[in-house]
Amino acid sequence: MARAGIDLAQAEEGALVLAVKARDQRAFAELVRRRQGWMRALMRRMCGNAALADDLAQEAFMKAWDKIAGLEQVAAFSGWLRRVAVTTYLMDKRRSQAVFEELDERNPPHDEQPSPANAAMAKLDLERALAHLTAPERLCVSLNHGEGMSHGEISDSTGLPLGTVKSHVSRGTEKLQRLMTAAAA
Repeated sequence: MARAGIDLAQAEEGALVLAVKARDQRAFAELVRRRQGWMRALMRRMCGNAALADDLAQEAFMKAWDKIAGLEQVAAFSGWLRRVAVTTYLMDKRRSQAVFEELDERNPPHDEQPSPANAAMAKLDLERALAHLTAPERLCVSLNHGEGMSHGEISDSTGLPLGTVKSHVSRGTEKLQRLMTAAAA
């Protein structure tokens, strides 16, 4: 229950996190309200599917509720919530087995040259451009450029080897640059 006299809508995020750790559902609802746009956008960038992203965002918030007692430093909430989101996304991918096929380095790379149809479609926003990346590239590029995570942080969060993360970020960024250049032409 919220403490008497606390206006949850005006409360600092740290105070809300402390209240949630004490199992205050109203404080959790306020945290979700504040963070849901960010969470949904992150999930959409990672998975490229709006409906799935919304489901994964909801799942991530439920995991956060279940695991928040383990959060040691209130100030680390933002990074901790991001890790919960990434883990939720990766677990979904593992369940569907799609990520393993795409991570297999023996698979031939996708055609990286935009066709005329792809070039026409490249006149699109970043969300649609990200859809042209493989799932691992989209994940690593989204975390690196969208969330400002270092290669090492991405490696720690995803469990991918550091070299693989660097390759996905580099290859994904190059593909995005080509797509956006083609769209501008």
